[in-house]
Amino acid sequence: MKRTIAVITTSRADYSHLYWPLKDLAAHPGVNLKLIVLAAHLSPEYGTTVTEIERDGFPIASRIECLLSSDSDVGMAKTLGLAILGLTDTLAQIRPDLLLLIADRYEMLAPASVALTLRIPVAHIEGGEISEGAIDDAVRNALTKMSHLHFTSTLAARARVISMGEEPWRVHRAGAPSLDHLRRSTLLTRDQLEHDLRIPLAKQITVVAYHPVTLLKDTTAEADALFTALETLPGQIIFCYPNADAGSHQLMARIRAFCAAHPNAHLFVNLPSITYWSLLREATVLLGNSSSGIMEAASFGLPVVNVGMRQQGRERGPNILEAEPDAEPTADSIRTQLARAHDPAFRDSLRNMENLYGDGHAAERIVARIVEVLLTTPLETLLHKRAQPIPTALLPS
Repeated sequence: MKRTIAVITTSRADYSHLYWPLKDLAAHPGVNLKLIVLAAHLSPEYGTTVTEIERDGFPIASRIECLLSSDSDVGMAKTLGLAILGLTDTLAQIRPDLLLLIADRYEMLAPASVALTLRIPVAHIEGGEISEGAIDDAVRNALTKMSHLHFTSTLAARARVISMGEEPWRVHRAGAPSLDHLRRSTLLTRDQLEHDLRIPLAKQITVVAYHPVTLLKDTTAEADALFTALETLPGQIIFCYPNADAGSHQLMARIRAFCAAHPNAHLFVNLPSITYWSLLREATVLLGNSSSGIMEAASFGLPVVNVGMRQQGRERGPNILEAEPDAEPTADSIRTQLARAHDPAFRDSLRNMENLYGDGHAAERIVARIVEVLLTTPLETLLHKRAQPIPTALLPS
C-alpha cells in the first residue's frame, strides 16, 4: 500500500533544498506525494516562484495564500495565523501518513502545529543547527520537539537533537539536501549563466545575500555597514532578494537605490537553484548573512564574508570570514575581511576543502529512511515519543 507524504514549501530557499528529496519521493513506487505550496511562492513581490515548481513538473496538491504584503513583525505573526487556517483544511482533507518540513522559516510553525493537533507524524530536515541572531533558532528547535523523525546535516547537529531529548533511533545524519545539486544537477557554463542572467559577468564578482536580522528590534540595523562597504567595492555586485521577513521591504528599496546609482550592481528577485549554484561557482566572494554562505559556498571553496549576528553559532568551514557591522562611515571590519577574501594565499588555502554539511547523497538517505519507517513502524509508535533519561551530570547531588 502506498504511503501518502505531504511536503511543505514556502519560498525559493527551501524549495532549492527540497528539490532532490521531492524528485526521489515522486519517483518512489511506494509513495503518494502531495506538495503543498504557500507564502512567498505565491507572491508577485517575491517572483511568484511557484512557476519554477510547475516548470520542474511537480504536481501541486494545494496552494495556500497567506503572506501579507507587510514589512513588520505584526505582518509575520498574521501570516502565520493565516497559514494555520489554510493548512488546517488542507491537511484535514489529505490526512497524509507523514508531513515533511525543512529548516527554520517561521512559516513552518504553522504546518507543524496543525499536524500536531491532527496526529500527523512530522519529519524534519536540518534540525539541530544554530543561528543565534535570528528567530529561526527558536523556530528550528520548536520544530524539532514537534517532529517525530529528524534528518540533520552534520554529526554535531544530530548530537544536539538527541541532547534535546529525542530518541536516537529517530535522528539520522543525512547531510544537507541542497548539496545534492552539486552531484546530481548540471550546473551552467559561464556563457549559459550570462545568458540566463542577461548580463555580462565581470572578472571580479561579489554576490550579496543579506536578510533582515529578525532578533533585533530594528531588523535592518546591521545593514548600514554593509552598504557603506559596498560603496567602494570594485568589480561587479550581484544582489539576491532578501527573505520575506520584517524589514525586507526596506532592504529591497535600499538595494534598488544602490543599483540605480551604481552601474556595476544588479538585483535579481528570484534565481532558480541551478542558476544560483552556478553563480556561486563563478563568484569571487559571497557577502552577507545567509545560511547559503555557510552551507553551500564551501562546496566551491568560495570565500564568504559573514556579517553580523544572524548566523552566530552555526558550524562553519575555513572559508568563512567573520565581520562586525561597524557603524558608518568606515565599515572597517567588512572591508578588512573583503580584502582578506581576495588575498591569493587565503584563496589557495581553500582549494579542495571539504564541506562538513554533506556529500550530495542526502535525498536518497532521507527518502529511504522515511519509507522504511512508514512501512515498519505503527502510527502509535511513531507518534509516541518516549522521554529520555536525564543525564547524571544534571541531576542534583
